[in-house]
Amino acid sequence: MTPFGVKIRQLRKAKGVTLKEMAAALGVSSAYLSALEHGKKGRPSWYLLQRTINYFNIIWDDAEDIVALARLSHPKITIDTSALSPIATELANRLADDIGQMSNDEIKQHLSLLKISTLVKE
Repeated sequence: MTPFGVKIRQLRKAKGVTLKEMAAALGVSSAYLSALEHGKKGRPSWYLLQRTINYFNIIWDDAEDIVALARLSHPKITIDTSALSPIATELANRLADDIGQMSNDEIKQHLSLLKISTLVKE
């Protein structure tokens, strides 16, 4: 699953609607919505993202959080390091090689480091 898929499923369950009902309201197939929830499809389109935010009556900061989750939810990413330093290429390759063997705690530690790095830049 992706972060966006988990959030959408939580919102759907909290609202008490089925996958089929939500899909019909958004104008997509239930198979597509299921694949989106399970991380089998990439990021939703901007149009679908806006329809989803409206469907759940999400406003302001919460809507920004949903957009950020969608941005971070592409299950099959490609990282182009051709214009970056050799160490950036090494990091990308090591992560690609090792992420499948990492525990959730190890992944959370790495993610925390990246979030701290981002905060320092701001």
